[in-house]
Amino acid sequence: MTETRSVSFAAHKLWDVVTSLKLTIVCLALLMLLVVACTLAQVQLGTFGAVNLYMRSFVVWWQVPGTGWALAIFPGGATVGLVLMVNLIAAQARRLELSWKKSGIWVVHAGLILLFVGEFVTGVFQEETQLVIEEGQTVNYVEHPRQQELALVDTTDPAWDEVHSIPESLLAGGGLVPVPGTPVVLLVRRYWENAQLSMAGPGFQPVANMGIGANVAVQPLRPVVSDERFNMPVAVVEPRAGGRSYGAWLVSSQLGAPQQFIHEGRTYSLAMRPRRQYLPYSMTLKKFSHDVYQGTNIPKNFSSLVRLSNPARGESREVLIYMNQPLRYGGKAFYQASFGKNDTLSILQVVENPGWLLPYISCVLVGLGLMIHFGISLSRSLRRRAAAEA
Repeated sequence: MTETRSVSFAAHKLWDVVTSLKLTIVCLALLMLLVVACTLAQVQLGTFGAVNLYMRSFVVWWQVPGTGWALAIFPGGATVGLVLMVNLIAAQARRLELSWKKSGIWVVHAGLILLFVGEFVTGVFQEETQLVIEEGQTVNYVEHPRQQELALVDTTDPAWDEVHSIPESLLAGGGLVPVPGTPVVLLVRRYWENAQLSMAGPGFQPVANMGIGANVAVQPLRPVVSDERFNMPVAVVEPRAGGRSYGAWLVSSQLGAPQQFIHEGRTYSLAMRPRRQYLPYSMTLKKFSHDVYQGTNIPKNFSSLVRLSNPARGESREVLIYMNQPLRYGGKAFYQASFGKNDTLSILQVVENPGWLLPYISCVLVGLGLMIHFGISLSRSLRRRAAAEA
């Protein structure tokens, strides 16, 4: 009996804490501190890195200088937001009376809860990629500009390339990396997170002995933190197959062309590139337009006329993508972002966010809830005034 009372008392205390207004204030204060820390950290980490470290993580970690240790020093934005959402739901269930006169407040709270859910879904599931395409070119993949991969491509068949990709994280770990579906195993000899390549000079010490990399010098650089710039990883890999080594190859996206070796009559190429995500449809850039205001160089409009082809749906149509008018297709939104190569190359920002509608629904619910609440209050006030005058 005493044990049952103790459990009941502990559950009651926990319920008091979860629904406490003090917990709400603490969560809001923590969020304010996280916003300040995130803003200051943008100087060193950039917007992307700072938001991921402080706002979209469950725990903020501090890397101990000179060691490989990391210490948890603060709850991340995901944790604080989750606790605040639970607090809001519990407080609403405990304190708000379930009646028509409180219906507006219920709708407002539902909108706020949905706003937290939307931010959580965006932080966890949203992916931003790019589709880079030249006039006349057909592309069926998007690229992750902040992530690199080493592509081992079997180019033996002239009509079809068999692509095998090795994530950058495996290259950073070093050692032997088997390539599934092939007899090839890669030995990662060296890896630089960010480096610049240059032609060999006096006193040059080669890091590779095969391909163009045998005549290229590697200059390590500090990892970049700018949102407009990306790291350029470089690695030295040694392909092995059938008990034979094919030498050390330097791989980097800074090299102009892939490098090839032949094993048992099959031709393989090695190339470092942005990580690709292949699509079940393709796009062909028909024309890119760069309009400016007359007599100036001020941009007026960018637009890409593309042909969208999806054989699985029997679909082939032309679509115009321009500023503030994206193409939404297959769960992705294609925005006109940039251009290059004398207005013959178009760069589309591709955003995949399963929760993109939630903030709009949340704003509608909050607005509707406020209208209902103030409408009910106004109706009660008018009835009291009419009764007083009568």
